[in-house]
Formats: sequence, structure tokens, C-alpha cells
Amino acid sequence: MSGWKSGAAILTAFVMLSMWADQPLAAGKPTPPARAPELQAVIACRALTDRDARLNCFDAAAAKLDEAESTGQVVVVNREQAREVRRDVFGLQLPSLDIFGRKGMAAAGEDVDKLSSTVKTASLNPDGRWVLELETGAVWRQVDDSPMATPPHPGSKIEIRRAALGSFFIRVDGHPGFRAHRDR
Repeated sequence: MSGWKSGAAILTAFVMLSMWADQPLAAGKPTPPARAPELQAVIACRALTDRDARLNCFDAAAAKLDEAESTGQVVVVNREQAREVRRDVFGLQLPSLDIFGRKGMAAAGEDVDKLSSTVKTASLNPDGRWVLELETGAVWRQVDDSPMATPPHPGSKIEIRRAALGSFFIRVDGHPGFRAHRDR
């Protein structure tokens, strides 16, 4: 089975279910999600002591996990893939679900708190505030009235970092920047 060849990786990989967002809230906080049933079935096989029963269990459970992954019912990502997704969604207001491994990554000192990118387009909105589209497709909008020493332009290098109270601060070409909000 090709899906079983990376069995160790499957067992240690981060498994997400598309229906995970439906988890109930307890006292205003998300409940930790249960493991995907397909992964739990593989793990349960370890408890079997009979060698043949254990192997049969692993084979059947791995086949179901492989099928669920290939149909998109279960998504398996490794740490690097989760890190890449977290960079892509940096600044977006998402539910506080740990679907991209933030808790585990933060504990390992790998949380995403700043991001560097390049400006694709820069324009002023009717309020005289900057709207930047990055090469990644992300769109950031200035939310304060900080003046710019050097206006951003296509090709400008920017650094976005988390600031206080859920806000973000953008520096343009190494110069003092402005507070911003990600629109998309």
C-alpha cells in the first residue's frame, strides 16, 4: 500500500477534518478537537497483542486512513506545510481553532509573528490611507494616520509584525511605517 509506506509520518502528522469547525464551544473557549476517527483507528491497533490481529488491524485502518486522505475527508500536513499555511493566512481574523498547529509551533519557538514580502501594487484610498497588495495576493490597509517618509511602491520590501491588541505594524523599505489591517 503506497499510503502505508509513510506510516510513521501518518501517525505523527497533524490530521485535520474539514468538519472540525463544528466543534462545540465550552465556556466561550473552543474544545480541543478529537483525533480524526481514521487516525484513532490506526492508533487503537497498537493495543492488540495478537500479532496477526494487530497486523490485520493496521492494514485495515491504514487503508481507511489512506482512502479518507485521498478523498479529502482527512487532510494530513507536516509541520512545514502547516507553517506555510500560517504564513499565507498571517493577519487574517480566523477562528481560534488550532488547525494549523499554532500551539505546537509556538511551543517549539516557531510561531509566525512577522512576515517579509514585496509590494505588488500600492494606492491611496479616498481617506488618504495606503492600500497594499503583496506579491502573495494578501491585501493590507493602513488604519492609522501615520505619514510615510517614503511612499510604498511596487517592489517595496515590507515587514509586517504583530503589534499590541491584535493589530499589525508595516515597515516599508526599512523606514517607519504604519498600523494596518489585512483585508484579504
